[in-house]
Order: sequence, then C-alpha cells, then structure tokens
Amino acid sequence: MPKLKTHRGAAKRFRKTGSGKIVRGHAFARHILTTKTTKRKRKLDQDTIISAADQRRVARMIPYM
Repeated sequence: MPKLKTHRGAAKRFRKTGSGKIVRGHAFARHILTTKTTKRKRKLDQDTIISAADQRRVARMIPYM
C-alpha cells in the first residue's frame, strides 16, 4: 500500500488532540477588530472541535498528524 500524502493546506489549519479529536481556529479574527467586542475577540481566539459533518473528510487529509 502506498503512503498517503498529507494535504498541506489542511495541515496548517487543523491539528489533532491527544485523544484524537480534530481542532480548528476561528475565522473573523484577523482584521477589522475595532468593531468587535472584547468578549467576541476573546472567544474567537479559542480553538474549537470541528463539526461531525467534516470529521471524516478532514481526518483523511491529515492521516499522520
């Protein structure tokens, strides 16, 4: 069986936790931050688990992470 290639774009966006869950960062946290509340910006800075609908697809893209 040949080795699988890691999708480099996905590797930069997702990572696996110790228990095997896949986490991602939030969007809308890079610029135009003056109009967003401090609470909202703080929440956007935290990582979150990807949705169940995307789980299998993303897992295939990052097989060795």
